[in-house]
Amino acid sequence: MSSSLFAEQAPRPLADRLRPTRLAEVVGQDHLLTPDAPIGRMVAARNLSSMVLWGTPGCGKTTIARLLAEATDLHFDAVSALQSGVADLRKLFDAARGRRAGGRGTLLFCDEVHHFNKSVQDIFLPYLEDGTITLVGATTENPSFELNAAILSRVQVFVLRRLDEESLAALLTRAESHLGHPLPLTDDARAALVTMADGDGRFLLNMAEQIDALSGGDALDAAGLGRVLQRRMPSYDKAGDGHYNLLSAFHKSLRGSDADAALYWMCRMLAAGEDPRVIARRMLCVANEDIGLADPNAIVQALTAWETYERLGPAEGERALAQACLYLATAPKSNAVEVALSEARALARKTGSVMPPMHAVNAPTRMMKDLGYKQGYIYDHDTPEGFSGLNYFPPGVERHSFYRPVERGFEREIRKRLTYWGNLRGRRS
Repeated sequence: MSSSLFAEQAPRPLADRLRPTRLAEVVGQDHLLTPDAPIGRMVAARNLSSMVLWGTPGCGKTTIARLLAEATDLHFDAVSALQSGVADLRKLFDAARGRRAGGRGTLLFCDEVHHFNKSVQDIFLPYLEDGTITLVGATTENPSFELNAAILSRVQVFVLRRLDEESLAALLTRAESHLGHPLPLTDDARAALVTMADGDGRFLLNMAEQIDALSGGDALDAAGLGRVLQRRMPSYDKAGDGHYNLLSAFHKSLRGSDADAALYWMCRMLAAGEDPRVIARRMLCVANEDIGLADPNAIVQALTAWETYERLGPAEGERALAQACLYLATAPKSNAVEVALSEARALARKTGSVMPPMHAVNAPTRMMKDLGYKQGYIYDHDTPEGFSGLNYFPPGVERHSFYRPVERGFEREIRKRLTYWGNLRGRRS
């Protein structure tokens, strides 16, 4: 009894203290848990089938399993496939058989069930068939590939949703209510914290607890949040010595289409003993960053010059560097690729692990087809224009035009293609 008392006094993480006590308190999974949803109907009928919960970390798989046991008056046992073997399973099965003889069933929660190899998975089969256990497996991996067909035929697979921003915001509000005060965050910092959680409720609550402990009560903006959580961008060497000054002048001359100045700064660096490979590398950067698809041959010229120098050595190799230098300086310029990459990266970070649209994913198994995978896909080559016009952004994510080609060089032609496809997409949508 004293041991239990001490255990209750031991510190517990906020995520554990806020663990839901009823299925109705679980956020983000209404499609499974409401009274008219599949699992909700099982609970109402007190007739729970074995199941596998498939979802991202922190979406509530463990919590749901515990609450299902309580709601259906089943004894709850848990096992981790990462830490347990056949001997551990047999002990659990024997205990479950004894409880069954006494009139009570057992819900066996198996975390990371996909880590059990196929032969270990077979051990579950007789106990599933005779009702000794009700299995609730949790996995972050596709059950179609990771679980035996025999197991899949005896369980229902339910897909848990990644927690959206509304669900995460509700968790954050719940955390503040438990703490007794709002977290010291500006609106921007609050939004940044939700984005940083990337659908993981447990991560969000752990970060909220850390903020509460370390902020000192001062309101944090987005930058301050990064400092408290120690999530900073890596720093780079910005030393302003002669080496970097000349390299910067060389790069800017190429970008500015000043061929004579670019050649001059290249010769200055060579005369100072600069490694020609550093110059070749910088030209490769310019071909990507400042020219891009305005002249797709620019990167070929830069790579060829580098390789030619390596094969011929300084005397003849420097001519190859000079040729690439003049080609890049006189090429049409565009940073549209750089801008597109930056904007796409920002949206990718914001939307995290949102699933692709169903028509964009393959369905190699029957279960995936039943779940709607590949539904609505149109093979582009089967259309008269070779263009289906399907939207491949994730559901709920607005279309963005990251890549905006300029009216210079080859990008002028690309711009025409994108305009043509955009018009087709608009008509078909």
